[in-house]
Amino acid sequence: MARRHGRCARGERLRVSAPHGHWKTTTFIGALTLRGFIAPFVIDRTINRISFETYVEKVLLPELRPGDIVVMDNLSSHKGPKVREMIESVGARLPSAPSAAFSTGSGACSNSSRQTNARTISPKQDTMQHDRIPLWPLA
Repeated sequence: MARRHGRCARGERLRVSAPHGHWKTTTFIGALTLRGFIAPFVIDRTINRISFETYVEKVLLPELRPGDIVVMDNLSSHKGPKVREMIESVGARLPSAPSAAFSTGSGACSNSSRQTNARTISPKQDTMQHDRIPLWPLA
């Protein structure tokens, strides 16, 4: 990003060049599990369906275990039928919505936390750290 503020002598105009034009796009993909972060993948371009299917086939599938649940965002390259087939071929499953991965079989979990009149403003809290000693003299 280009800087929006700068300094110069009083009464003079600040003239600075800013980069613009062709930015390099780097895409990072990975999976977060209870076992930790797995299957990291970096490419020097934007992601497309072919790149994502290659990632699933070569990087993610060897790391998945039977019973794992895969949750992805709504990117169009994630929606190919081949992706679902590959993930389900190793015994993992792909939920259709993120909430489906975390709800119970009865659905009670997803509705129990909704409150129609929940508080939106928390009470003001004392932010001073009275038990801390400053590292510099205040006077």
